[in-house]
Amino acid sequence: MNENTTYQEVTIPIAGMTCAACSSRIERVLGRLEGVTSVAVNLAAEKAYVTYNPAITRLSLLKQAISKAGYTPLEVDRVDQVDTDRERKEQEITILWRKFSFAAIFTLPLFYLAMGDMLGWPLPPSLTSMANPTGFALLQLALTIPVLIAGYKFYTIGFRTLLQGNPNMDSLIAVGTSAAVIYSISSIYRITQGDHSAHHELYFETAGVIITLILFGKTLETISKGRTSEAIKKLMGLAPKTATVVHEGNEIELPIEEVAVGDVILVRPGEKIPVDGIILEGFTAVDEAMLTGESIPVDKKTGDAVFAASINTTGAVTFTATKVGADTTLAQIIKLVEHAQGSKAPIAALADIVSGYFVPAVCGIALAAALAWYIGTSDISFALTIFISVLVIACPCALGLATPTAIMVGTGKGAEHGILIKSGIALETAYKVQVVVLDKTGTITAGKPEVTDIIPCGGYDEKDLLRLAASAEKGSEHPLGAAVVRAATEQGLELPEATGFSAVPGMGLQVTVAGETVLIGNIKLMKDRGVVIGAELSIADALADQGKTPVFVAYGNNLIGILAIADVVKPSSYAAIRQMQSMGLKVAMITGDNTKTAAAIASQVGIDSFYAEVMPQDKASKVVALQQEGYCVAMVGDGINDAPALAQADVGIAIGSGTDVAMESADIVLMRSDLLDVATAIQLSKKTISNIKQNLFWAFAYNTAGIPLAAGVLHLFGGPLLNPMFAAAAMSLSSVSVVSNALRLRLFKPATGQ
Repeated sequence: MNENTTYQEVTIPIAGMTCAACSSRIERVLGRLEGVTSVAVNLAAEKAYVTYNPAITRLSLLKQAISKAGYTPLEVDRVDQVDTDRERKEQEITILWRKFSFAAIFTLPLFYLAMGDMLGWPLPPSLTSMANPTGFALLQLALTIPVLIAGYKFYTIGFRTLLQGNPNMDSLIAVGTSAAVIYSISSIYRITQGDHSAHHELYFETAGVIITLILFGKTLETISKGRTSEAIKKLMGLAPKTATVVHEGNEIELPIEEVAVGDVILVRPGEKIPVDGIILEGFTAVDEAMLTGESIPVDKKTGDAVFAASINTTGAVTFTATKVGADTTLAQIIKLVEHAQGSKAPIAALADIVSGYFVPAVCGIALAAALAWYIGTSDISFALTIFISVLVIACPCALGLATPTAIMVGTGKGAEHGILIKSGIALETAYKVQVVVLDKTGTITAGKPEVTDIIPCGGYDEKDLLRLAASAEKGSEHPLGAAVVRAATEQGLELPEATGFSAVPGMGLQVTVAGETVLIGNIKLMKDRGVVIGAELSIADALADQGKTPVFVAYGNNLIGILAIADVVKPSSYAAIRQMQSMGLKVAMITGDNTKTAAAIASQVGIDSFYAEVMPQDKASKVVALQQEGYCVAMVGDGINDAPALAQADVGIAIGSGTDVAMESADIVLMRSDLLDVATAIQLSKKTISNIKQNLFWAFAYNTAGIPLAAGVLHLFGGPLLNPMFAAAAMSLSSVSVVSNALRLRLFKPATGQ
C-alpha cells in the first residue's frame, strides 16, 4: 500500500441480504474491484464497510457492483442519517408484518381444509375430496397462490442465487416449496383426467405453512437488525447542541457545529462540556464516567484537559477548544463502535454452508434418477414421480427449522434467567469464548463510592468523626463528600450546622463547626494547614494499597481520624469469577483506574491478569490484541467508555444497570446486573449449539436417508417405491423431531458456583 495514497472509507447500507452466503458474495464481488483494499460486510447491521482508493475507483462503481450481484445499495451512511435508517427499518418491519398477516389469513383455512379431509374434521360436503375432488383441489390451489405471492422474494432471490451458483437458505425454501406446488399441480391434472385417488397427493398446505412461518421468522429477524443504529444515535445524543463562546468579553451561544479550534468556551456547573479543550481559568471536578467509566469525578485546574460530553459538576471554567467535530474523543469513540461493528464477521450458519452443496446435489440426483428411469421404462409419468419424490423428501423444512427453533427456545430460556440475548449470532458465538474481559467500575464493583473504614484518633470515636466529616461535606457536591454524608445518614446521625464553607482546589475543603475549623481532604491539605500527622500516615498508605481513597479529618487543627472511601466490590463478583475459572475460562480485568487500585480489586476477586490506566480507545485495542493471539473474547462492561470494546469483542456483554449505550452496543445484556449470569449465558450458549448440531444431524439424516428410496434404488431390486405421500410424511416427521428436540432446552438449569 502506497503511504502517499489517500484511501477513503465508506459505509454502504445494503438491502436484500438474507444469510451469510449473501454477505460473503458481496465481499467477493467488491473485493475483486481494482482499488479496493478491504471489505467487511456485516449481515446483522446490513452494511458494507469498504476502504478504497478514490483515484482508481468510485463510490458509484461500488454501488454498481452491489446491484449487479443482485442486492440494493442504499444511501451512504452519514452522521445525520441515523433517523432515516431507523425509519427505513420500521417501514421494512411493517411490510413484513403485513405479508405475514396476509399469508396467515390464507394458510389457516388451507391447512384446515387439507388436514380436515385427512383426519375427518368437520367440512361442508361440497368441499370434501370424495364428493368434489376437482373443487377440493382447485380451492387449495386458490388458497395457496396468495401465500406464494406474499413470499415471492423467497423465489426471486432463491432461484437467482441458485442460478448464479451461490445458493442460500432462500434457495432451499424456493426449491422445496416449488417442488410441493408443482407436484400438487400435476396431481390436479390427474384428478381432472379422472384419477380421483390423486387427491391424496396434494401438498399445497406444506408450501403455505412453510412460507408463512418463514415470513414470521424474517419479521422477528428484521426487528432485531433494526436496533443496530441505536447505540450510535445515543452516543451522538451525549454531546450538547450548543456552546457558550466568549468573544471580546461577550458570551455568545453558538450551535456546536460552529465552534472552531481556538475558541474560548465558558462552562457553568451542571453543564456538559461541548468540545475537547484545555482549561484557561477556573477549578472544578468533572464527571468523566461516560468516557472513562470511573465513578469519581476528576479535579480539573488550569492547564488540564477536558473532553466533550463530560459533565462539569462544581465550578465554572473557561477553556480553549483544541478538538471539535469529528476529532473529539466522543466522536472517536463513535467511530470505534462503528468500526468494531463493521469488522465483526457474521457467523455463517452450518445450514447456509451446507446448502451450497446440498441443493445442487439434490437437484442433480433428482434429475439423474428421473432420466435413468425414463430411459429404462419410457414412462415419463413414472420418471416425473421419481423427480418430484426426490425433491419433496429433500424439502428443507427441518433444515430451515433446525437453527431458528433452538435459538428461539435458547433466547427465551435466557430471558427467564434475566439474560437478554440480542441475536442468534451472539448465542452462536458465546459457546466458543475462551477469555472473559471484565470492566472494573460498575461491573466487578458497585460503581458508587462508599465509606469503607472509619478510623478515629485523638480521643474521638467513630460516630463523632463521621458526624463532623458529614457536617463539613454537607455543602459539597463532590461524590466523595456525598458518600460521607450518605454513611452518616444511614447511621441516623444528627449533623451540627456548618458555616464558612470554602473549597480548597485540589486538596479538600474547610468549614467552621461550633466555632472550630474543620478540615477534610488529602495529605496535602493537612500539611498546608500545619496539621501534625504521625503513625496515621502508614494507616493511610495501607488503605491506599487496598485501592481505597484515604480522607483526613482535622478539628481545631488537630487530626481526629481518617475515612476510607472506595468503590466496593459487588457481593457476587468473587463467586462469579470463580465459576468462570472453573469452566476453563481465562478472566482478565480492565480499568481506567490507577494500577494500585486495580491490583487491590483484582486481588480481592481472584483475578491474576489485569490492565490498568486504560483509556476508552485502548480498551478496544486490548480486545483486538487478545483476538490476534487466537482467543475468542467476551467483553463485560457497563459504561459508554466500554462501548467500543463491547462492539469489538466476539461477544459483548453489558450490565443491565449500566448505560443505554453500553446495552445497545452489546450482544448480551445481564438485566439482573449479576456477574454470575456471564457464566450462565455461556453455559446456555453451549447447550443451544449442541442442540442445533443435533437438529441439523436429524434434519439431514431424514432427508438423505429418504433420497435413495425416493430415487427408486430399492424399487430397482424389486423393493417398494417411495410414494410422494410418504416422502411428505417423512419430511413432516423430521420437522416434528427437530422442534421437539429444541423444546428440550426448556429444561436448562445453570450450573451452581464453585
